[in-house]
Amino acid sequence: MGRLVASHPLDWIWAVLILTTLALLAMQDSAGWLVEYPDAWVVPVTPWLNVFMQWCVDTIGPAFRAFSAAANVPMTAVRELLNWLPWSVTLTVLTFVAFAVAGWRLAAFAFFATLYMVVIGYWTESMNSLALVAISVPSAVGIGFALGTLAFRSRRAERIITPTLDLMQTVPAFAYLLPILLLFGFGPVVGLIASILYAFPPTVRNTHLGLARVSSEVIEAGLMAGATPSQLFWRVRAPSALRQILLGVNQTTMAAFSMVIIASIIGGTADIGWEVLSTMRKAQFGESLLAGIVIALMAMVMDRLTAAAATAEPRDPGARRDFLARHRTTVVAVAIGVAVGLLAQVVPFLKEYPEAWEIYPARYMNDAVTWLVVEHAKTINLIKSWAFFFIMLPVKTGFEQTITPFSWGFEFTPVLKQGYGVLATALVLYTAVRRGLGRASLIAFLAILLFFGITRLPWPALLAMAVLLGWQLGGPRLALGTAASLGFLVIAGVWPQTMLSVYLCGLAVLLSFAVGVALGILASEYDGISAFLRPINDTLQTMPLFVILIPFVMIFKIGEFTALLAIMAYAIVPAIRYSEHALRNVPAHVVEAATCFGCTRTQLLWRVKLPLSMPVIMLGLNQTIMFGIAMLVIAALVGTNGLGQRVYIGLGDGDFGVGFVAGIGMAFIAMIADRMTQGMSRAWQQRLGLDTPR
Repeated sequence: MGRLVASHPLDWIWAVLILTTLALLAMQDSAGWLVEYPDAWVVPVTPWLNVFMQWCVDTIGPAFRAFSAAANVPMTAVRELLNWLPWSVTLTVLTFVAFAVAGWRLAAFAFFATLYMVVIGYWTESMNSLALVAISVPSAVGIGFALGTLAFRSRRAERIITPTLDLMQTVPAFAYLLPILLLFGFGPVVGLIASILYAFPPTVRNTHLGLARVSSEVIEAGLMAGATPSQLFWRVRAPSALRQILLGVNQTTMAAFSMVIIASIIGGTADIGWEVLSTMRKAQFGESLLAGIVIALMAMVMDRLTAAAATAEPRDPGARRDFLARHRTTVVAVAIGVAVGLLAQVVPFLKEYPEAWEIYPARYMNDAVTWLVVEHAKTINLIKSWAFFFIMLPVKTGFEQTITPFSWGFEFTPVLKQGYGVLATALVLYTAVRRGLGRASLIAFLAILLFFGITRLPWPALLAMAVLLGWQLGGPRLALGTAASLGFLVIAGVWPQTMLSVYLCGLAVLLSFAVGVALGILASEYDGISAFLRPINDTLQTMPLFVILIPFVMIFKIGEFTALLAIMAYAIVPAIRYSEHALRNVPAHVVEAATCFGCTRTQLLWRVKLPLSMPVIMLGLNQTIMFGIAMLVIAALVGTNGLGQRVYIGLGDGDFGVGFVAGIGMAFIAMIADRMTQGMSRAWQQRLGLDTPR
């Protein structure tokens, strides 16, 4: 069985880089440019981008604004239609559709979820948000299907579309809100366009994947039947790929819902997203949570509906049926809607829900949070202080600046520093002898990191280490991409903000992954824990990112610790799910063989299941990183510095260059992390002789 670590020449290069880092740190007083990139060397990327954006606004801005005015017509019509329909009609039709698609359980969930919007008093706001989704999802699906088909038919188009999708799915949505605002102007359509741009990539990927996976036997059967190229696509290939395409529709729908609050920032409509945002700004915990639950419920209902449609057994395309047989569900839904609508004209409360019947427990929720904060203030402050001074600051600025009488209760004297150096050196030498030079270099890097902090390490050394790691995990292509991406961030003058983002997001990802894998292991071993975690995971993934911030802000106030907890709450979900899925799907014959050899339950877990599950668990790490970076921008609202804060600065000041450079920087970090974790997964796969997980 081969070693997971790299070859010996790379181990020596790592050792040289560690020694170079120490040399650069020793020279920081005499050669400061080796540690901090000089401002005089910064390339004026931001002004260039602003000039280009202004040219675009002057040249093609009128055309975009005309399109915005035209697109406002159907969106207004849908919004007015949804608000004109009695709430009882919408509730009844949605419940029936849920029953027809997935049975009574989903119907009951859809009924009570929709009734919640009525009873809580957010029906009009909910319909305004639903109008946005009702227009953006079909538009995104149409664009996604067309581009996915183009990528399938043309290899050249695929080479252009794939990296473009990677960029669009990793650039924070806030980064491209500003150019959309400048081009299309302020209004509801701007939110619609932002939602479409954010939501269509999943349909592109799933359409391409579904069309490519249609078996050759199916295609040959169509050709033998005399199908023309057009008939072969629309009557054979597309129906065969329909299930995969519908999975893309499901993901597109969820992406559109996740943009509801962001769209409300620039949309200027009285929708549920604006309710969440405005109440959160006022620190009204109860009000913002009640409104956020509306979005979560809408997202979960649509998620279940589209997922059920995607996994349903496809009908025989050759079967001949009349109009009523083909559209039975639609006809019945319309008939029920008309009947309930007529009844609502007779029974007033079915048309307009009485305000006196509304239940709005926001005040009690606010009182509960206030009681928690007041009664447990000492415990809350203790948790926050310990985490900040003993975990976060050492990673950020190092022991050298963190250990003080105020924070740790004693001074980090020269004697203690020397003792730290001696202990670290002894540990590195021991590891080099017993475990090899590669692991010793890792120990040495961690010792340097904890002493100086990631934000104080020399940029040339960190850049070189990232490039070498890229070479080790993905070969020369990844190394070149890493060098170009991080080099851009250096010369653009945003390296300090990049390191602040890496520090906060990296720490959150490591903690989320460790805790998530532990919970995933427990869930795979105990069905009760799995059943308990499943709705929590669903809620965390469908709850708007803004709403996740609310309880942490109310309890721990503004600060980096609050941002850390918010990122962890969102990023922990894929770590749990991928770990549980991988462990539960270890081949049965392998488990049986290990059991026959006398493995205990603990041995079976640690020596059989976990090693075989590591490739999939590494993909979970990949998704944990992606989720962490997505939440990093939202976490900037609570006072963190870094690239996320620069995105907000660009949006608030109308500075396209500042926001775009920061957004591209976050996309570069996400893509580098994505490729590196994929390389780690492939390394585990090669080590164990397994197929690459899909």
